[in-house]
Amino acid sequence: MLPLQQFRDFIEQEQLFWQGNRILLAVSGGKDSVLMLHLFKAIGVDVGVAHCNFNLRGGEAQRDESFVALLAKKLGLPFYVTHFDTKKYAAEHKISTQMAARDLRYQWFEEIRVKQQYDYIALAQHQNDAVETVLINLTRGTGISGLHGILPKRDRLIRPLLFLNRQQIDELVSTNNMEFVEDSSNASTHYTRNKIRLQVVPHLQEINPNLEKTFAGNISRFAELETFLNAEVQKLSSKILNQRSDGIYISLAEIARLNPQKLLLYELLKPFGFSESLIQEILDNLKALTGTHFFSATHQAIINRDDLVIVKKNKMVAANQFIHPTDKSIVFANHEIFLTFTEEIKFATGLNKAFVNANKLIFPLTFRNWQNGDKFIPLGMRSLKKVSDYFIDEKVPLHLKATTPILVNGNGEIIWVVGMRQDNRYKLTTATKKVAIFELKIK
Repeated sequence: MLPLQQFRDFIEQEQLFWQGNRILLAVSGGKDSVLMLHLFKAIGVDVGVAHCNFNLRGGEAQRDESFVALLAKKLGLPFYVTHFDTKKYAAEHKISTQMAARDLRYQWFEEIRVKQQYDYIALAQHQNDAVETVLINLTRGTGISGLHGILPKRDRLIRPLLFLNRQQIDELVSTNNMEFVEDSSNASTHYTRNKIRLQVVPHLQEINPNLEKTFAGNISRFAELETFLNAEVQKLSSKILNQRSDGIYISLAEIARLNPQKLLLYELLKPFGFSESLIQEILDNLKALTGTHFFSATHQAIINRDDLVIVKKNKMVAANQFIHPTDKSIVFANHEIFLTFTEEIKFATGLNKAFVNANKLIFPLTFRNWQNGDKFIPLGMRSLKKVSDYFIDEKVPLHLKATTPILVNGNGEIIWVVGMRQDNRYKLTTATKKVAIFELKIK
C-alpha cells in the first residue's frame, strides 16, 4: 500500500499547495520520481509530467524518455519533454555539466509551468538528498541557508517526498511492483554528490543509524533560525540603512555597534553581492581614508567620512552627449536634462535648474563626465576654481564626483556643474535678452 495519509499530512503540514492547484511533476523515470507520480495520481491532484533529456547518456537517455512518455500515457496525463545540448551549454557558460543540467532543467520547468498554467513544480527529492546537500554545503563552506539544505517549499518549487528516506522509497517501489528505469551515472563517483552518497554517508550511518531523521530535525531547526535571522535583519535594515537619491548610507558608528558584527553586516550587504571575505575587508578598514572602495560584482561600497555608501557600479564612463538649440531634452547616463528658451528675464533658486545667458552659448554644447583639471568660476565668485577643489569644499561624496555631469560651452568653458553650481560668466544680467533654462531630472 502507498502511504497516502502520510503524503497528505506532509503536504498539509508544509502547506505545499492547495486544493484545486495544478502541479507539474519533474519525472526522470527513476524510483523517486515514479513513486511521486503514483502518489499524486492516487490522491487525485491535477498533474502533468515533465521530462528532460540532457543527451549525456546516449541510448540510455532515450530509453528513459520513452519510459516516462509511456507511463504518462498509461496514466492519462499530459506529457512535456525537451532535449538539451548540456555539454555545449556548460562550455559556453564555463560551468560543470551538473550545474548546466540544473540550470537548464529549472529554466525549462518554469517556462512550462507558466505556459501550461501550473501552480507549482514538484521535485522528487527525499531525506537522503537533503543530507547529501547539507554535507556538500558544509564541505564547500556555507552560511545558515546552506545548513538547512533542501526546503520542502521555496517559491514555486515543492518537494513532497521529504518525509521519506531512500530505503523507504525502495521498499515502497518494490512492494507496489512499480516499474522504473535506473540511471547508470548514479553509480559513478565522478560526481561530488555521488561521492558523498556512496563513500561518506555509509560511514556516518555506522555512527548514527537514524542519520536521515537526525538531519531532518537539524534542517528544520536551521530553517527556523534563518527565518528568525531574516526578520531581525529586516528590522535592522529599516533602522540603519538610509536610502538617498545617490545611494544607500550606513553610519560607520552603527556598523561598529553591530553584534555579532560580521554576521549582521554580511546579511545587510548580501543583497548587493558582497561576499563574506569582502565584509571582513570592509570591517578591517572602517577607519580608512575617505574614498576607500570595495567592489562586488554589481555594487561598490565607499568609505565617505562618517558613512559607508553603497552604490551601483559604473560599468563605463558615459560617452559625451551633444545638445543643439533645437533639442528639447538629452539623456546623459541616468540624468535627463531639459532645455527651454524664454525672453522673460527670470531666475529661480534650486540646484536642479540653471538660468543661463543664451546669447553667450556656442552650440553644440557638450554634456560629459567631470575630468581632472576642470575649472570654472562658481556663481558669485570672480576667479577660476578647480572643480575638484569645489567638490572638496562642498563635501561631495567620491561616488558623486565620478557621475556628476558637466555642461560645457562650445568654446570649452564650463557652464554648469550639473545639479550643483553654474558658472558666474553665464549668469543673467540686466543686459540679458534671452534666457536658456536647463533643468535636471534624475531618472
